[in-house]
Amino acid sequence: MNGAQSLVRTLVDHGVDTCFMNPGTSEMHFVAALDDVHAMRGVLALFEGVATGAADGYARIAGRPAATLLHLGPGLGNGLANLHNARRAHSPMVNIVGDHALSHRAYDAQLQSDIETVAKNVSAFVRTTESTAQLGTDARDAVAAAYGPPGSVATLILPADVSWSEGGQVAPVLSGTGTRPGSGTLPDAYTIEAAGAALRSGERTALFIGGRVCSGPLLNAAADLAFATGAELLCETFPARLARGAGRPPVERLGYLAEFAAMRLDGIAHLVLLDAKSPVSFFAYPGKPSDLVPDGCTVHTVAGPGDDVAAAISALSDLVGAMPGTGLRQQGDRPGLATGPLTAQTVCQTLGALLPEGAIVSDEGNTAGLFAPGATSGAPPHDWLCLTGGAIGQGLAVAVGAAIAAPDRRVVALEADGSALYTIQSLWTMAREGLDVTTVILNNHSYAVLNMELDRVGAEAPGPRARDMLDLGRPDIDFVQLATGLGLHATRATSSEAFADQLARALATPGPSLIEAVVPGLL
Repeated sequence: MNGAQSLVRTLVDHGVDTCFMNPGTSEMHFVAALDDVHAMRGVLALFEGVATGAADGYARIAGRPAATLLHLGPGLGNGLANLHNARRAHSPMVNIVGDHALSHRAYDAQLQSDIETVAKNVSAFVRTTESTAQLGTDARDAVAAAYGPPGSVATLILPADVSWSEGGQVAPVLSGTGTRPGSGTLPDAYTIEAAGAALRSGERTALFIGGRVCSGPLLNAAADLAFATGAELLCETFPARLARGAGRPPVERLGYLAEFAAMRLDGIAHLVLLDAKSPVSFFAYPGKPSDLVPDGCTVHTVAGPGDDVAAAISALSDLVGAMPGTGLRQQGDRPGLATGPLTAQTVCQTLGALLPEGAIVSDEGNTAGLFAPGATSGAPPHDWLCLTGGAIGQGLAVAVGAAIAAPDRRVVALEADGSALYTIQSLWTMAREGLDVTTVILNNHSYAVLNMELDRVGAEAPGPRARDMLDLGRPDIDFVQLATGLGLHATRATSSEAFADQLARALATPGPSLIEAVVPGLL
């Protein structure tokens, strides 16, 4: 077999059976190998940022890596923003980046670039394979690195002649290598004892959770721990995946605005970190602190992304006597359907009224989506995927990957108009793959979050020319026509009643659709 065939077979044998791709000439042998290895599903994207974002969304829901196939350094560069988000989400992912043939390097062809330097910005593992016989082993190492812990982006650079040459070998599966995540470093006994003492001190204490603790049994265990000790339960501003809704522990996300986050944390004496980093402001602002931990608060880093957080929570629970199943659970409580003029608030209210059980919400609503978490808190159980790295253009692409990872669940992409345009090509992949994704575009004709930031950073009296750079009018963008041209059924809502009717129909109809919700700006 050739190198590409050995690569694809090795990936499949190690649990990587989906590849989101935008290939070019150097990757054609990988593409051809799809006809030999039917177990690998290829998903075509029209832009590399869609492929990388989709692999991120897939990993967050499936809990295992997908691959991407990208064309040389420029293709990797086009996908970099969503690789940054995936890195922050600790999503396991294997990037296959094609490169010029080894024999072609000396000629400095037009597309030649330093791929390794680009990849190091977002990858925990970077390797260029220079031997066809070695390719299978390198692929196995990449998968193992992607699994972690922590889950990571692993980038394997594949020269074209390594891919097309004969002599490929499928790397055997080694026990515990590259087939599932490891458990991580065991907790330090002294750290556990100090955190346990803080939880039992009677002083105001908060559990600050992130990553793996935001869903599944670990979230339940954290809620039980909080209940047993009277600690407050907070999570990162933008968790990769947060389990929410009726029957799940209610978790308060720390606010995005530094002023609000600082107010929320004020007075806390102990902050216990479980798979989360100590909170900091997203940006620097004149005269405002970057570190959001209040003065006098002791931070206890019990378990980070590379640690065995399950063992840490278990040890803390034993220490303080937390009982399973005792933590608070969210009561089911849906809002009614909104009526009257359509606003960002009524859109979110109606979403809370209609969100189906088991839904996955890919949330990139930004300013217009601020009301969504509150409106959906009592909806049936669902998962919420957030903008982990802050690089906009994630939401639609992540929705693609989530839908492929969970074909039996409805995905709702709650999307701001400005952010949607970064990876609007995602709609075409939704249509091509027949994915059950309902996209809601919150169209306020503005980069509203930047209007807010323009005022907050202390820029001098922004005038009409500055404001014009954040305005998405002249001409207004017609998302219905864009979506229709990319193969989706699309509608526009300008009243709450129309939006409720369109959303109900979309959620009940198989396949992808888009609703353009025209709302006034918040600012």
